Amino acid sequence: MTSLKSRLQDDLTAAIKQRDELRSATLRMTLTAITNEEVAGKQARQLSDDEVQKVIAREAKKRREAAEAFAQGDRQAQAERERAEGEVLAGYLPAQLGDEELGALVADAVAEARAGGAEGPRAMGAVMKIVNPKVAGRAEGGRVAAAVKRALAG
Repeated sequence: MTSLKSRLQDDLTAAIKQRDELRSATLRMTLTAITNEEVAGKQARQLSDDEVQKVIAREAKKRREAAEAFAQGDRQAQAERERAEGEVLAGYLPAQLGDEELGALVADAVAEARAGGAEGPRAMGAVMKIVNPKVAGRAEGGRVAAAVKRALAG
């Protein structure tokens, strides 16, 4: 089985051969981010697929935020470019949870936290601790936190 990083490198090579500028530029930036992560810290290391996935998710989030900023600044061409780059990256991430699936996971986590004695607004941390590993990369932290707040308020 090939690693996620080597899949990105193979796809980059293919994109360059096909003269797919958008795809090759996006993959090149993402591989640079992965390399930067690998050499950060005291010792260079190889990232696991999970860690590579987190880097890709972070890069995809940057693209979404940049696209929103460009759209608000009435710079549609740049916004479209950022969205397109985000779509390239989305192909390497697990499918995102729908609102109903996320709500069900959060409801289970709230019930579990209550069973453990966590109640009210202070239960937020306990619920997040339970739900985060179950969500793992399939929903953004902000979305998860908002769902938990809604569930605790209701």
